[in-house]
Amino acid sequence: MGRGSMSQPDSPIKTRHPARDSIAIDPLDTHEKEGGRSDSSSATLLQMEIDDGPPKQDYLDLEKQAAHASRPGDKVRTTRARLTFWMTLNTIATVAIVFTNKAIFNDPSFRQSQVAFATFHLFITALTLYILSRPFISLFVPSPMRLRPMLPLATAMCLNVIFQNLSLTYSSITFYQIARILFTPMVALINYLFYQKSIPRNAAYTLLPMCLGVFIISYYEPKSTHHPEAEQTSMLSVFLALTSVFIGSVYTVWIASYQRKYEMNGFQLLFNQAPIGGVMLMILIPWTDRLPSVQAAPVDKWVMILFSGGLAALINLSQFFIIAGAGAVSSTVVGHVKTCAIVALGWIISRRPVTDRSAFGVILAISSIIV
Repeated sequence: MGRGSMSQPDSPIKTRHPARDSIAIDPLDTHEKEGGRSDSSSATLLQMEIDDGPPKQDYLDLEKQAAHASRPGDKVRTTRARLTFWMTLNTIATVAIVFTNKAIFNDPSFRQSQVAFATFHLFITALTLYILSRPFISLFVPSPMRLRPMLPLATAMCLNVIFQNLSLTYSSITFYQIARILFTPMVALINYLFYQKSIPRNAAYTLLPMCLGVFIISYYEPKSTHHPEAEQTSMLSVFLALTSVFIGSVYTVWIASYQRKYEMNGFQLLFNQAPIGGVMLMILIPWTDRLPSVQAAPVDKWVMILFSGGLAALINLSQFFIIAGAGAVSSTVVGHVKTCAIVALGWIISRRPVTDRSAFGVILAISSIIV
């Protein structure tokens, strides 16, 4: 589920000599000249050395410390480098988990294990958040809630995860990701109808080509005649994708509502949801899933499942640092990069020609989210 801030120069460093009162050295004075100390700073140090006779190196060392404290740019560059690292990691992990999960669901023995797979991911999420909330890490402070008010949100989360996996299972990766672009207009529509929240007119205009692009893809994708070995999209795929978008949009709106009502951030809310949702789905597994035997399923698929769980943990961890260190614009850019990367790689893997009729819809939808 913070904003980056520029570091301010530390307060002036003070030193006390036994024979004199304290002498304050302003770190801003130590770098008035690019090549070294200013004249006033040099004169002060020289007078101190003549009067009291301490080693000159002590004052030079102190001056270096003050000069180092006066370089906020170093801290800013370090913060930006860390933020770039977490954004890159989040992007790679998100792209990787989509293709990893798709490879898992392509195996017939795991195609009927949707609820079990979602349960596994929810427990991985709960474990990750529990570790991040411990005092020795303390990335966020847990805010426990009663079970009853969390049940509707946890139910929506479970349905969101399951239908996302179903959409990925029965769709091409390109269509799966493009359909998720509809989250933005769907959330805007729900907020307008039920919460009387509107968006700027110019922003609303950008939603029209977005919806048109997805409509074009939805129309031509089931009729596509691209490489026969590639994953085909059917009308069932379109239904599952649109259902996933609707459920996910409701879940997104509810998250914002819960955060305002209970004054919790996204990680505190997810910390309460994940274990509840995991237990709810675990109860359903005997009635909904047909689990493969350990011997029947290929070993590499079990390895991929563990890898998928690790990617889920990395996504949750990196998302925390992105939210804490990046603004809304930066977070949006990261989302666009992930969408473009998944769509492009999905198109390449499907071996589809650029002249495919749904290509226009892809370009139109992608262009609308970038603009």
